[in-house]
Amino acid sequence: MSNTFDIVILGGGIGGYTAAIRAAQLGKSVAVVERDKLGGTCLHRGCIPSKALLRSAEVYGTMKRAGEFGVFADSVSFDLAKAQSRKAAIVEQLYKGLQFLMTKHKIHVVKGNGRIIGPSIFSPRSGSVAVELEDGEMETLVPGQLIIATGSRPRMLPGLTPDGTRIMTSDDALNMERLPASIVIVGGGVIGVEWAAMLHEFGVSVTIVEGERRILPTEDEDVSRELERLFKKRGIRIMTGAKLQVESVEALADGVKMSVETAKGTEALAAETMLVCVGRIANADGIGLENTDVRVDQGVIRVNGSMQTTEPHIYAVGDVNGGVQLAHAAGHEGVVASEHAAGKTTHAYAAHLVPRCVYSSPEIASVGWTEKQAADQGFAVKTAKFSFKALGKALVYGQSDGFVKVVADSATNDILGVHIIGPQATELISEAALAQMLDATPWEVGGTIHPHPTLSEALGEAMMSIDGLSIGG
Repeated sequence: MSNTFDIVILGGGIGGYTAAIRAAQLGKSVAVVERDKLGGTCLHRGCIPSKALLRSAEVYGTMKRAGEFGVFADSVSFDLAKAQSRKAAIVEQLYKGLQFLMTKHKIHVVKGNGRIIGPSIFSPRSGSVAVELEDGEMETLVPGQLIIATGSRPRMLPGLTPDGTRIMTSDDALNMERLPASIVIVGGGVIGVEWAAMLHEFGVSVTIVEGERRILPTEDEDVSRELERLFKKRGIRIMTGAKLQVESVEALADGVKMSVETAKGTEALAAETMLVCVGRIANADGIGLENTDVRVDQGVIRVNGSMQTTEPHIYAVGDVNGGVQLAHAAGHEGVVASEHAAGKTTHAYAAHLVPRCVYSSPEIASVGWTEKQAADQGFAVKTAKFSFKALGKALVYGQSDGFVKVVADSATNDILGVHIIGPQATELISEAALAQMLDATPWEVGGTIHPHPTLSEALGEAMMSIDGLSIGG
């Protein structure tokens, strides 16, 4: 059986399904090949389920501290099974909505394992997709253009094999049936600190082992330092500049033992469970790229600003292309690829202007350059910070730790970066992202009337602080 479509998309995650919907909106015939479930990592093993559990942790933490607000309950307890059930219901609701969108836009969805094939009887050029269906039959899809959106998977340390119980990946952790008494989280990046914040709130003893000199090493140093301070204050142990000796890891019936090398020497650690959060690896292998002239470099597919590979009729979006590994970046890239494939003028985006969010407690969000990155780019940097402790709404909210930091160019007064750690940071960052896209200056953002009392006032005050004009700081 052979089917011809204007655009075939290999992978049904957020990059893939967003590309599919936009292509259909532009009048193209579209097919999506997905070996698991539409929605991919973000919907089923990442963004949505993890944030559902983080919300449970937030509510539980608020209940435990409700007395500060004059609210008292006889007892407060946490039920992991109920939280997992709520998480599953949210995922299922969104999954059904996504299936409806595929039907609404007349997108042909093929469930099976797809591989790209070279020139054949179906097409004189590479890019057709041979799909092994669930029943073992084969179906070949022939596209005018192909969009690869196969995503990524958790990276493991060489020599370390997860068993899903004692040694886990973030995929495994999402399906925990019981909370461990203690856990060692290997990796202090975004995924690691989110899990650390969540599990600590649930009552788990948490140790973070990070090889770099600070947690969240890609974020602004002031933000990393503040999060480390707050984590330690709560009792989360953090070991930075530490290297796990993989050969020493021993999974036992009742826990995990390991050795960690630090500047002070080798330290033995023991916990009930180990969670490995050392990044993700692109799913560029096993999809038939060897049958094409698509360039793969260091495990990722190389693309231009329009998401085209070295074969112009083949595109790659999302984690597989080695760009910003964030769901909203993948979705945006999917739109760019489909519009370009449909002949519309597209605009490339600057990777550093993609908002970055960390759903820890407190939340962290940023856009643009860090202070160090801006200086390294050759800018004459000036910075300002505004503390949430000076903000009425933050005090009312009961979350006043953290700050807004603005990085600007002394020569032009352009905004170079905005970094927030504090309540609702992931919601506040959109204003900063819009400001940078529109080339606004700190004065223009600060001069915008921000309603009082709101958390958004912190952004306005931080912007005015650049020129020493903050009213509240």
